[in-house]
Parts: sequence; structure tokens; C-alpha cells
Amino acid sequence: MSVAFAEVGVRTFPLGQSNPRVTEYHEYTNIRGYDDKAAWCSSFVNWSLAQVGIVGTNSALARSWLEWGEALSEPLPGCIVVLSRENPKGWKGHVGFFLSLDQEHIHLLGGNQLDQVREHSYTRDSVLGYRWPPKSI
Repeated sequence: MSVAFAEVGVRTFPLGQSNPRVTEYHEYTNIRGYDDKAAWCSSFVNWSLAQVGIVGTNSALARSWLEWGEALSEPLPGCIVVLSRENPKGWKGHVGFFLSLDQEHIHLLGGNQLDQVREHSYTRDSVLGYRWPPKSI
């Protein structure tokens, strides 16, 4: 989590420019070379884990994390949370690191949250799953 927290404030640049740090996050996914206008939540999680020697999904799709690691029935501090976006049965999603829960919301630290690395909250009913690194790590 310290690696991810150190990135707080990294944000997308205005149209016509691209933040090289976000482009670096993409280097750990299947959209290597894309600019900061491509969705980058999963790229950020992949990059963050790689910095501490954990291999992620290598995919830019948030829902790819539903098949990674070990499933948790309840969130643990720092676990990976996968959320639905728009349609719970669709392909779109969001992914970030778990911080806390309250009655209505789950709070995550993640990339591409309002176009930056930051803490943000989402409705609890959008949660698709909680994941933890594989036991072999």
C-alpha cells in the first residue's frame, strides 16, 4: 500500500498531452504504449503490485482481477476490490485497493479515480469481488 499511496496526486494531463507516469503504469498491461486517455485503473494496480514483486493480471481490464489470486468473502486492508461499472453483467468495471467500508460505501485507493490516483468512494452494491495475492507468493 505504501507504493500506491506514494502515487497519490498522479493525474491525467489535458487533451493533447499525456502524463508519462500513467503511460508507465500501462507498461505492466496489454495496452503498453497507450497514453493517459485510456482507462488506467487496472494498469495502476498492476504497476503497484509489480513494484513489490507481485505479478498481477497484466490486463488493462478491471474485471480481469476477478480471476486473479484468492477470493475473499470479506475485504482485508489493502486487498484488491473489483467493481461493476454501468452494468453488473457487462464487461466494464473498476479496480482499486480497499481502505474501508461504511453503511453505504466502499472506500478505495486507486488510479483513474476522478482522473487521478486518489481515495474515492463507491456504492457497496457495485462490488463484484475481493481478491488477495495467490498463496504461492
